[in-house]
Amino acid sequence: MHANDRSCMTEFVEIARPKVNLTLGILGRRSDGYHALASVVAFADGPADRITLDLARPRGVSASGPFAAGIAGVNLLQTVLDLIAAAPEADGVRLGHVQLEKNLPVAAGIGGGSADAGALLRAIRTANPQLARAIDWQGVALRLGADVPVCLFDRPAFMTGIGERLAPVEQLPRLDVVLVNPMVAVPSDKTAQVFRALAAPPLSPTCDDPGLPAIGSRDALVTMIDGGNDLERAACGVVPALDGVLRRLRAVAGCRVAAMSGAGPTCFGVFDDAGAARAAAAHLAAEHPNWWSVPAVLN
Repeated sequence: MHANDRSCMTEFVEIARPKVNLTLGILGRRSDGYHALASVVAFADGPADRITLDLARPRGVSASGPFAAGIAGVNLLQTVLDLIAAAPEADGVRLGHVQLEKNLPVAAGIGGGSADAGALLRAIRTANPQLARAIDWQGVALRLGADVPVCLFDRPAFMTGIGERLAPVEQLPRLDVVLVNPMVAVPSDKTAQVFRALAAPPLSPTCDDPGLPAIGSRDALVTMIDGGNDLERAACGVVPALDGVLRRLRAVAGCRVAAMSGAGPTCFGVFDDAGAARAAAAHLAAEHPNWWSVPAVLN
């Protein structure tokens, strides 16, 4: 079989990496109720979900892994399969069974479900090269959720609009980090509650998307991260444990800056190198065994 001939393959595997909002500016509330945003997004190499699309099995979804039990309601991956199967331009598409290995916390602010959906879309696109140009993959992604387009992209990006407008961020400085989640129960409508608490003003009709920020050096990026998530105060009100996580991270020796990703509750601390990040993660895990504390690299 030729290396590029996938017609005989039945299994396609994609890794769903956690999405981390290095910055998250909320520009205002649109007339349709969505919020206009501007966010520098990176993806973490480290813990990740694993998606396996098996064309030899009937269409459906099953989940395993340490956080599989936390998935509530219809799995977004089933919605992905249903949307693609019903798309008129997807005539002849090859689908199958999706096995999700769930290694990321659920409703954690790191796009776990969105990352899974983006990974499955990539797997379907790879399994169906004849439809690669026929299907509006980004359009399907946006129908699934505001974070799904950037998770389908799976590269550092500057995200604007409600998340559908993406500009690649080239040569993002490497960041060695610790991801920390307090693993407390959060409301099922956590993100909606956070935005209600934020009470953003209506978006000005003259407001344009901000331009791609000049990131430059690692130190400049650290400065951008510091205080760069407009949702932090509102999220701490909805999930009070967040405040303690951020305070503890900021007090860890060697932490350059700590911030929250998305609407929380996962936070991240930036360290000078991988060794310092591993040591900090081990220290936090010993000190707070109920927290999810893992080292990762953002790029």
